[in-house]
Amino acid sequence: MNAVLTPLPRRPIRELPDELISQIAAGEVVERPASVVRELLDNALDAGATQIAVRLLAGGVRLIAVEDDGVGILFDELSIALKRHATSKISNLLDLESVATMGFRGEALAAINSIADCALLSRASGQSSAYLLDGRTGELKPVARSTGTTVEVKELFFSTPARRKFLKTDATELTHCVEAVRRHALARPDVGFAIWHEGKLVEQWRRCEGPGALEQRLADVLGRDFVERSVRVDYRSSSNSHLQSAPTVRVWGRAGIPDAARSRADQQFCYVNGRFVRDKVLTHAARSAYEDVLHGHRQPVYALYIEIDPARVDVNVHPTKIEVRFRDSREVHQAVRHAVEDALAAPRAGTGTQAQTAYAPTAGTIRPALTPNTTPHPTYEENRPPAPMYSAQPAINFEATAGHRVSDLGLLWGPPSVRTEPVEVPAANWPLGRALAQLQGIYILAENEQGLIIVDMHAAHERIVYERLKAQLPVHGAVDASADAAGMVSAWSSLSSQPLLIPVTFAATPQEVATAEAHHETLKTLGLEITPFSPKTLAVRAVPTTLAQGDAVELARGVLAELAQHEASTVIQRAQNELLATMACHGAVRANRRLTLEEMNALLRQMEATDRSDQCNHGRPTWRQVTINDLDKLFLRGR
Repeated sequence: MNAVLTPLPRRPIRELPDELISQIAAGEVVERPASVVRELLDNALDAGATQIAVRLLAGGVRLIAVEDDGVGILFDELSIALKRHATSKISNLLDLESVATMGFRGEALAAINSIADCALLSRASGQSSAYLLDGRTGELKPVARSTGTTVEVKELFFSTPARRKFLKTDATELTHCVEAVRRHALARPDVGFAIWHEGKLVEQWRRCEGPGALEQRLADVLGRDFVERSVRVDYRSSSNSHLQSAPTVRVWGRAGIPDAARSRADQQFCYVNGRFVRDKVLTHAARSAYEDVLHGHRQPVYALYIEIDPARVDVNVHPTKIEVRFRDSREVHQAVRHAVEDALAAPRAGTGTQAQTAYAPTAGTIRPALTPNTTPHPTYEENRPPAPMYSAQPAINFEATAGHRVSDLGLLWGPPSVRTEPVEVPAANWPLGRALAQLQGIYILAENEQGLIIVDMHAAHERIVYERLKAQLPVHGAVDASADAAGMVSAWSSLSSQPLLIPVTFAATPQEVATAEAHHETLKTLGLEITPFSPKTLAVRAVPTTLAQGDAVELARGVLAELAQHEASTVIQRAQNELLATMACHGAVRANRRLTLEEMNALLRQMEATDRSDQCNHGRPTWRQVTINDLDKLFLRGR
């Protein structure tokens, strides 16, 4: 027997009381003590503080006190500082559309005051005395303090005990508070920060000044290892062709080398005009820059700072101000991607920067005992009986190997050409040293001033071939970064596809059907033919020849999902690069191929001149440095 639903009695529409409105706003702004710390730090930085101290009790639940030496709050303005939507940051709609300060809503202090016992102590510059404002009573009284402001927040969520039950342990809340301060510290090396908990100093980062201030702050906050294993990023995008007057986007900071990647994305920091943000556009742009050099599912590390006209980014998107929306997200995506790609592209062998000293020597310091034209000392190779599989192979010219013209992207290369002339480079400028021998037909052993270099010859040659192929294709030369999907399609011929004898159908969502119809030409370019079979069903009628044995439905769903989320040109380029990587893998020199010393040296010289040659196309390292100190430790020398 079905229960009869009783209609609810009609309730009249009423205005909510101010106290309840403030607590609703507090639920959006204040999630935990770290949220309060973030809001108070924003205000301190907007006040021009150069020193900020954060004092906590019980992980910030019992007390959060933020002290700064900023300009302070005038006595006449102090009484309204805790009222809702009272702020000095904006005054009209135009200000809201081009926010240049960290805070601007004017509701953070009011929201905090509604769920905690709040007090505000401030002395404005030029005033003879400081004043204390009691958030509960509104009482003002003079006190002693130097210029600046202190905000004390006691017993967080005392008026909403149900929300207090959702807080974690004091140690966990303290960790989140420290992380909030750390994010601000990374953005402002010119400001000193100190964190105290239960009367003990937890963290302190001193002010950094001068040209190397940012790198010093990164080293202080993230560790010296972060700076040593990262490369400098400094890039400025050019204006769009259809917006000649549009200002440029500048990206700077540091991007970790692929070897510094981590299993978690816990060292990825993006800032827009000094504000820490989490944005899918920026995350995807940075990740895509690592596609060719990162192995597996490892997460890159980086600290990137984006500077853009405030009028071209909307920060009034989320109550916590951690999300933004760009007016031209494609331009920002391209700027971040190219900035990181350019920084990672330069071969790190012999750059002389701290980021590479763990693996490579400084350029110009190599003193090889032999040159390629010198008769080498006898090696173990000379005592081995010649193997027929070696003697039948022609010598390799690494300069010409990557120069083959490929008429059809589906075809693989033939055998390498037969010239053996090494690239003429002064021996003193050989960061990867001179070749000594070949080990098990897989590795090249070379000597430089630091010690021993070990090179995976197939992986290294694979990268060289891959970069040459990318440079030769029209899509990399004729189409610029601002080209749309149609331009990408016209510049690059379609992948060869194989029709399916029986089309594979699958139940599709409305978004998948719409994407398949909207990107029909793009799918054809990728070798896929996906057509509507019914209003809720799609049929896969053709797949790329190289993926004919795969799961057609999973392939179709994956491509449609990516097309729905990203630009078509991004999907096309990624598919193109994957195909070129496969071609390079098949075209590179194979294991068990005997190379002469001249050929080995020619390969080393090509590595030194090739972008991203430190990793193969799959993100694995192509070479490693074993220093003399490492060898001495192995043999206990000097002990």
